[in-house]
Amino acid sequence: MLLFVAAFAVRLLAGLLFHGPAYLDAFYYVDVAQQVASGHGLQVPFIWSFVEVGGTIPADPTLPVASNAHWLPLGSLVQVPFIWLLGPSPLAYALPFWLAGAAAAPLTWFIGRDAGLAPWQAFAAGLLIVAPGALTPFMSQPDNFGLYLFLGALALWLCALGLRGSRRAFVAGGLAVGLASLTRNDGVLLGVPFALAFLVERWRAWRSGGLSGAGALLGRGGTIGWAAALGCLGGFLLLMLPWYARQLAVFGQLLPSAATGRILWITDYQQLFSVTGQPGLGSFLAQGLGPLLLSRLLGFVAAAGLFAYLPFVLVLAPFVVLGAWLRRRQVAYQPWLAYGLTLLAFSSLLFALHVPSGNFIHSAVALLPHADLLLMVGISAAVAWVARRRPDWDVPRASRVFSGVAVGLVLALAVLTTLSTTTSWHSADAARAPLEVALAPLPSEDRLMSADPAGWWYATGRWGVVTPADDLPTVEAAAQAYDIRWLILERSQITTQLQPVLDGQEHPPWLSPPLVTVTAATPEASAAAGEPVAALYAVCLTAEDTRCAH
Repeated sequence: MLLFVAAFAVRLLAGLLFHGPAYLDAFYYVDVAQQVASGHGLQVPFIWSFVEVGGTIPADPTLPVASNAHWLPLGSLVQVPFIWLLGPSPLAYALPFWLAGAAAAPLTWFIGRDAGLAPWQAFAAGLLIVAPGALTPFMSQPDNFGLYLFLGALALWLCALGLRGSRRAFVAGGLAVGLASLTRNDGVLLGVPFALAFLVERWRAWRSGGLSGAGALLGRGGTIGWAAALGCLGGFLLLMLPWYARQLAVFGQLLPSAATGRILWITDYQQLFSVTGQPGLGSFLAQGLGPLLLSRLLGFVAAAGLFAYLPFVLVLAPFVVLGAWLRRRQVAYQPWLAYGLTLLAFSSLLFALHVPSGNFIHSAVALLPHADLLLMVGISAAVAWVARRRPDWDVPRASRVFSGVAVGLVLALAVLTTLSTTTSWHSADAARAPLEVALAPLPSEDRLMSADPAGWWYATGRWGVVTPADDLPTVEAAAQAYDIRWLILERSQITTQLQPVLDGQEHPPWLSPPLVTVTAATPEASAAAGEPVAALYAVCLTAEDTRCAH
């Protein structure tokens, strides 16, 4: 209970430092939740990326569009009861994620005790979940960090319990994997340890020689057995089949955004937001072996680096690796190892270009509870190694001291990064404020093009589409297709092709001069600022529209 209260308090404090969603993912989950709560269902009046509508400008460009062609719905659905109860507010949006994320702290304690760790080690690991380093400010957001942290760790623990003979836990694990898969697309990877456990059990039955090939495959013996395995799969399908049916009915695809090729076959991350070309296996291989291998290597380095730094301040990561090596044969950690290696392989080999954008760390948070426990194991092992060479060391006491130092380092990183991250979010908000004021008196039906249409709909209620990562004629074509009246450019999130427009180096005839220019996050700093931070333009697509007269 103490760990839960402490973890909830940290998320509350971080939430008080910045109210409401702060970036695209959080805006999207909140926007969909608002739509569902108000009775509009799973649809949104904006396009955050054209992968949601086929990866190109559709032949019939309309708004609103069906939501969740790319992102999963649970991050929005968990907000709906809180919106009904508390009304649409930052508290209602964030509260389910605070609760789920806080629950991961005592869950870590239970996993540690079950794995044989001393109570103080399990408690220290739980403290690391209370404020998980540089991830702490994101745990306060209405994003799926806290939700996936809890569900992923729970699924891995239930798998370990199943391997030790609890068939009920193994079956329940299927439900946990299903919930995680409704949270993130790669949540299905949490099912890999369950599948491997059952397949290895069948293989060992065959290798033992006691059963024929068919008998080993179909026999009822073993720790898990067919009933528990089918129950696990059934629990997963119970949750996922309705969602798959919805995707097929609405989009004709189980993974609609992946059908465009822009998720898997891109060679540059900006291609995800393009509407030209059609990335495929041919274009992917055409980049050549050298660039392909280099991008995979960089994806691996980025994934490992993010996991080493964000929760472990870099210097603690070797102790996690040491603990994992020492406990690699312990059943309690084998599902964790299987999921971790699978996630790392998928992220670095298939989705390497998505790793720096946050795709990997969103899923890697499920590894944190076990990793924090292994950190305690690694520190104690290192202390014991040193003590063999320094007989005057009190091993139990030194283990507690160095574990306390590790906790202190992570908590210090949490404080520093939470303050700096929320400050940057406030600066971004302040930069948007003059543009929101300028948009307020304009006709409410006027549509907006921006890099963050989910965020601008949240702030202004204006329908809109994302700026394509293409040349200016293509951007104009997208604006024409969706009857766009206004364009917002923000330096913090701008395509290469539109950068010269914000800098005043290029000016297409279908845009007005900047009507509002923000040159700093605060008006007080504007006089001393240099480059524009953001700007608002009128979009003129007909000869009768004189707003763009130069």
